[in-house]
Amino acid sequence: MHLDLNGTKPLTPDAAAKKCGLHRETIYGIRKEVAIEGIETATTRKKRETPPVAPKITGDIEAHIIAIACSSPPKGKSRWTLQMIVYKIVLDGHLESISDVAIMNTLKKLNLNLT
Repeated sequence: MHLDLNGTKPLTPDAAAKKCGLHRETIYGIRKEVAIEGIETATTRKKRETPPVAPKITGDIEAHIIAIACSSPPKGKSRWTLQMIVYKIVLDGHLESISDVAIMNTLKKLNLNLT
């Protein structure tokens, strides 16, 4: 908008960068992208094809976490803890490692409480 030559008062790239709070090279990059690919490409985000890291907790693992959390705790324990569920998942060979925070988030997502 600030660089539009059809506008009433187009700004220089340096002035547009200052006004928008961007670096001058960013303005040049945007201008180049608009010229080559069009305004739509420059103003919308590309949808990511695949997530950056595949999720560790798949539907099967989630089902196993729920089954453990809903089962009776080990002998001598009054309830399951997050760390105990982590150990059980790893000992059963479902995953090589997982954090207790991942277990907590899975249970929280499903409105399950260990207390």
